[in-house]
Amino acid sequence: MAYEFKLPDLGEGLTEGEVARWLVSEGQEIAEDDPLVEIQTDKTTVEIPSPAAGKVASILVAEGQVVAVGTVLVVIGEGATALEDEQPRAEPAPQQEAAKDVGPSEPAPRGRATPLVRRIARELGVDIDALSGSGPQGQITEGDVRGAVQESDEREAGRREPLRGVRRLIAEHLTTSHREVPAVTVVEECDFTELDSVRGERTYLPYLLEASVAGLKAYPELNATLARQEIVFWERYDLGVAVQTDEGLLVPVLRSADEKSLDELEAEAARLAEAARGGRLKAEELRGSTFTVTSAGRLGGLFATPLVNHPEVGILGLHRIAERPAVVKGEIVARRIGWLSCTFDHRVVDGARASAFLLHVIGRLEASGSSAR
Repeated sequence: MAYEFKLPDLGEGLTEGEVARWLVSEGQEIAEDDPLVEIQTDKTTVEIPSPAAGKVASILVAEGQVVAVGTVLVVIGEGATALEDEQPRAEPAPQQEAAKDVGPSEPAPRGRATPLVRRIARELGVDIDALSGSGPQGQITEGDVRGAVQESDEREAGRREPLRGVRRLIAEHLTTSHREVPAVTVVEECDFTELDSVRGERTYLPYLLEASVAGLKAYPELNATLARQEIVFWERYDLGVAVQTDEGLLVPVLRSADEKSLDELEAEAARLAEAARGGRLKAEELRGSTFTVTSAGRLGGLFATPLVNHPEVGILGLHRIAERPAVVKGEIVARRIGWLSCTFDHRVVDGARASAFLLHVIGRLEASGSSAR
């Protein structure tokens, strides 16, 4: 009997997965434990080995499809499957039998429209008789006509690709964040002149992480997540670090940021970024963050409003740093100025507290340059 391989329960409460890539093809002979398929979940990509040996008889789920746990993905081996044995043959429904003796039914009326709508259709080059109306009793409306034009334009547009893989997961996550979180952003300037003079080869990121931890300790309501009607205040400082990859934006988690030196923070952030871009992150490295930091460097823009990494309640953004005019002791001088933003969930965090947090972070960053001298 052929073996039906079903999408297994991958743990962590996951109920579905996307077939990211088949590692076999129909007709191929495979051995037990040979690589079979890659499954993309909302945590990571998992390579699943074949639980049976034999010929790949039928691949039932195409790459890019999202299916529930327990769905049959592939049939391995020959002969009747358990699914075929269990499925009764469908008997024609009574109305289907009766339909054989009935002549062709009258087609639904098409092209019902007012003279005005017909004129608009002529002007736009739309065949009104080819449309199905959304108005009363199937009447074609002006919206139906203009919708047909838009649909036609979209069909003639450029190359299309399905939303899948990491990009699909990002879309779902950000949609949830935008829908669920009443987000507000506060912005402040930071003078990086002193820090630039002492940081040497280090990037800004370790300083930003260190300053974030200090700010979160002073304002703990930002080091939190919202679980239904409960706020969970965390006593650990596991910071998400946004990383741009070819597949999209990933947020690996830098654990115990409060226990690491600047060198350790930079090394761990670099390791996570390299693993993210190489597709080597483990599932546990993508979950459990308590607060997120994002810094796109020169590509960060003068200013942006990062979305909160749901279910967290805050995210800190570092934007482009450049030489800009500033007033120092009554004089206009050139200084290395950058903007920092804090986007926060207003259900949990008040604006005054978020602003105070941001000023605390900035004070820590500006003091890092002075104290290192």
